[in-house]
Amino acid sequence: MKNETAPTPPMGWNSWDCYGASVNEEQLRGNAAYMAENLKDYGWEYIVCDIQWYEPCAKSTVYNAFYPLSMDEYSRLIPASNRFPSSANGIGFLPIAEYIHNLGLKFGIHIMRGIPRQAVHMNTHILGSTKKARDIAHTFSLCPWNTDMYGVNPGAEGAQEYYDSIFSLYAAWGVDFVKVDDICNTEFKPYDPYSAAREIEMIRAAIDHCGRKMVLSLSPGPAPIEHAEHLRKYANMWRLTGDFWDNWNQLKNMFEKCRVWNKYTGEGCWPDCDMLPLGRIAINNDPLLNSARYTNFTHDEQITLMTLWCIFRSPLMLGCELRELDDWTLKLITNEEVLRLTSNSHSQCQLVIDNLSKDCIVWKSTDSDGGANLAFFNTGDEPASVRLNIRDAGLDGEFTIRDLWARKDSGMASEHISVDIAPHGAKLFKLSK
Repeated sequence: MKNETAPTPPMGWNSWDCYGASVNEEQLRGNAAYMAENLKDYGWEYIVCDIQWYEPCAKSTVYNAFYPLSMDEYSRLIPASNRFPSSANGIGFLPIAEYIHNLGLKFGIHIMRGIPRQAVHMNTHILGSTKKARDIAHTFSLCPWNTDMYGVNPGAEGAQEYYDSIFSLYAAWGVDFVKVDDICNTEFKPYDPYSAAREIEMIRAAIDHCGRKMVLSLSPGPAPIEHAEHLRKYANMWRLTGDFWDNWNQLKNMFEKCRVWNKYTGEGCWPDCDMLPLGRIAINNDPLLNSARYTNFTHDEQITLMTLWCIFRSPLMLGCELRELDDWTLKLITNEEVLRLTSNSHSQCQLVIDNLSKDCIVWKSTDSDGGANLAFFNTGDEPASVRLNIRDAGLDGEFTIRDLWARKDSGMASEHISVDIAPHGAKLFKLSK
């Protein structure tokens, strides 16, 4: 059932890159309407409300420490009605989810691992259990960058019932996608590496019992490669990095992460390169930390990003304000010949070719129609020319070459492919017999 929920890498929009912790109902509905009209036909389908939707006073990316949160009598966080007016009177996200579903899209939310600290301090009830919040909390299991939650003690009576109760609530709201944070990164928990593994298992069980299919996405990265099989067993997506922004060095470093994690991709199991910081981002952020802007990536770098994410088969989550997309970016993210690699290719890998310069990287995948996809990358600061013997790519015979970004055929090849690549740029071809 888990793998059937995400047979191909999920594609959608997440509010974090443009609205941080303070997204509101109008922004969710507005971006959903834009996606339905302009992007849905290309495979984009998820609208995900990121962190702090339960905090009435959230204003930017900066978290407010120890602020009162909106919560029901069973220790479960609920939407702040001043930011999401349709959630008033205990209705929760149901009206927003119904609106998004009626557009032909799917709805997702972000949650933090654990149980609210305020629930523990108030010792509130847990639905379906005689135990209370204090009975199940790991009060030493803390997130270092957000003060909202304590971890849950997996061995405590009432712990599974708590997770069952929150996912039952999300199912009643119509949630299709849950991004769980502070759960797959060992960096923050040196006292107990991968300490959240049992909580991941409880969350998986709660989803399986809630009566509704939900994609399970885990954050933040870097996920521990030594626990790859555990992640594949319980999650649909897991982050390979911390927050990925419009920074060339972060993008360049992603090549090695993709190379290492590539063998763990497959139906229902998608190592996640993180969001796509394209278009207009950081709109509601602290200007001293992360000011509003159009992406710092050049056009060539954006093509590199989309090429790598697609041939690696990463989930694709846009982070921009969709209603402010420029024509160039809209064309970039609606090139169906490139996007189809995420759902219509397999056996992707980085090729090992001895005569390439250290700045040139080549990836190959097999298309579902039997053709081959070849991606050429230049991570250097100067233009590069690459001449590839097609036998070095495991290919033999004569092929028609199609330039997927240009959307046009570009000749035949039986022995070599020669490619000129701009600095920080990429080329993507499909070879067909």
